[in-house]
Amino acid sequence: MNRLARHAAQLALLVLIGVLIRPALSRAEVSRVEIASRRDVAGGRSFGATGTYERLTGKIYFAIDPANARNQVIADLDKAPKNAAGKIELSADLVILKPHDPAKGNGIAIFDIVNRGAGVVMPQFDGPPGKTPESEAGDGFLLDRGYTIVMVGWEFDARREGALKIDLPGAVGVTGLVSGTFIVDSRSDKATVADLVGYTPSDPASAQNTLRVREKLGATWATIARDKWQLAGNTVTLDGGFEPGHTYELAYLAVNPPVAGLGFAAVRDAAAWVKYAPDATVSAKTTLAFGVSQTGRWLREFLYEGFNSDERNRQVFDAVWPHRAGAAGVELDVRWSTPTSLLMESATHFPFSDRKQRDPVTALEEGNIENARAAEHQPKIFYTYSDTEYWERSIALATTTPDGSKDIAPLANERLYLLSGAPHNVGAFPPAVTTGQLAANPFDSRITLRALLIAMEKWVADGTAPPASRYPRLTDRTLVRARDVAWPKITGVTSPQTAYAGVRGPNRLLAKDGAGSPLPYLVPQVDRDGNAVAGLRLPDVAVPLATYTGWNFRNTAIGGTEQFFPLMGSYIPFARTKAERDQARDPRLSIEERYHSRDEYLKLVQQSANALVTDGFLLVGDVPAIVKHAGEHWDFLAERSTTTTTTTTTTSAR
Repeated sequence: MNRLARHAAQLALLVLIGVLIRPALSRAEVSRVEIASRRDVAGGRSFGATGTYERLTGKIYFAIDPANARNQVIADLDKAPKNAAGKIELSADLVILKPHDPAKGNGIAIFDIVNRGAGVVMPQFDGPPGKTPESEAGDGFLLDRGYTIVMVGWEFDARREGALKIDLPGAVGVTGLVSGTFIVDSRSDKATVADLVGYTPSDPASAQNTLRVREKLGATWATIARDKWQLAGNTVTLDGGFEPGHTYELAYLAVNPPVAGLGFAAVRDAAAWVKYAPDATVSAKTTLAFGVSQTGRWLREFLYEGFNSDERNRQVFDAVWPHRAGAAGVELDVRWSTPTSLLMESATHFPFSDRKQRDPVTALEEGNIENARAAEHQPKIFYTYSDTEYWERSIALATTTPDGSKDIAPLANERLYLLSGAPHNVGAFPPAVTTGQLAANPFDSRITLRALLIAMEKWVADGTAPPASRYPRLTDRTLVRARDVAWPKITGVTSPQTAYAGVRGPNRLLAKDGAGSPLPYLVPQVDRDGNAVAGLRLPDVAVPLATYTGWNFRNTAIGGTEQFFPLMGSYIPFARTKAERDQARDPRLSIEERYHSRDEYLKLVQQSANALVTDGFLLVGDVPAIVKHAGEHWDFLAERSTTTTTTTTTTSAR
């Protein structure tokens, strides 16, 4: 090779290195980005006017300033090791989906706040993505519209295969007890405590390690004698075995806990990098954060702790969308963090609402947004949630006073939408009984999120107001105490009126938090069918063939039948005929008493969907899918009724 050719090759190599390892010199917080691989999205498929997309996978590195006021909220920050410049170093997995031609994108980056290491944005907006690269984009809704999607690992204990994670420094020299609760569904002498997967016992045989049990929610804990159980990693072995349906709590000694609150800072600084850094791998004028369930709760905490302002006091996200979060948080920015935990009883801490309010329990005043850390840079916010978030995540307290006695108005920059009748976790269709007493609720309300996303686009872009909030209120009696819900008496169905409300969780940022105090228990009022009266009623609920709930008591086969199986709804179909209804003593009208024919039913579904299109809650292009599914549901119940009738007749003949 001659000298000129060698020089050209060396120059090309330097250019390639400059592309793959991007030093973010203009961003002290993002120190560098390494892109390990690039490939076409969906096998090179073209998405609308945007064209083809590429998927970038790599690592993003940060240098966090512990002296910066915006970082002072992070627990144990003072105990993290520092580099020669006095900064705290960490890195996170990074995935970016972006148009090959950035000029054809819409200028909006959605930060997909990954749930236990897995992306949530495309499954929510694009239908179920396939498992092959060709089908990974689902129906392509987001990419057709030109969005860039960014995923950054934030969770140190994400354990699923392929999970996006974060590498964090530990709080050096800290020793203490880490704890996690669990419920077993079958009798066994071994149990692995998933919440503690991120911690290794420093002394598995220590007398300080404890195992406690209680028979039901709210009951007194009993300590199990230390010589009755053994510990190996986060797996505990109990002499005599665990009792299905009982709640257990394991605590053991560990050292150097991760400074987990840096996960908030990592996402913050990655978003600021995309929004402000001229040398960023991908750029966007507008940034939107979207999280589901665990990461919806994560976003509430992110906002509360003031992370929507970066180290330079610039707004990070223009819009934030916690989906199915409830009025709950995630246990991240604390010592001995267990962010993977469901925290079914104690995820809700004061403040409950974004608006600043006085707490009658502690006499303190605070708001999730209206506080000194978060008030300056408030994004546009959509809260979308299912019925489950009332029964298990105290979402009602986001729209009432802390004692649950009066309604309050949401902030001007937020909207709240109850997806009436929807469960937190969507069950299979055809419906089936699994770990609940009743068939799991299959009502999938995700289709409305697409129309709401377009509404959010317009709200951020030019101030066009989105549809008004739709949620239950005390003033019109569509929000009631759980004991006052007008639940119909259906044979074989346990009433939810006696369900356990839960208690407040801790909040280390307040001098007093009222942890352990009972929570007011407010839920949507229901109609004579048991379906929620208020909220955004999609055709499944507005033109029903069944009762849909956000709760489902635990199945007798797994014990603990006085409590809900976490995050599962119930599906209770109507009788097909009046004769079947009378035989079952079902107070709900039968299908034949409601609709004269399949055609009439589908016409009513179409009308209901069209009204929601007019109101901005559905896209006209999504209506055919709703009508098609309604027809499938009708046919399923017709076949079910025929099978039941045939079986009954045959049995009677015998």
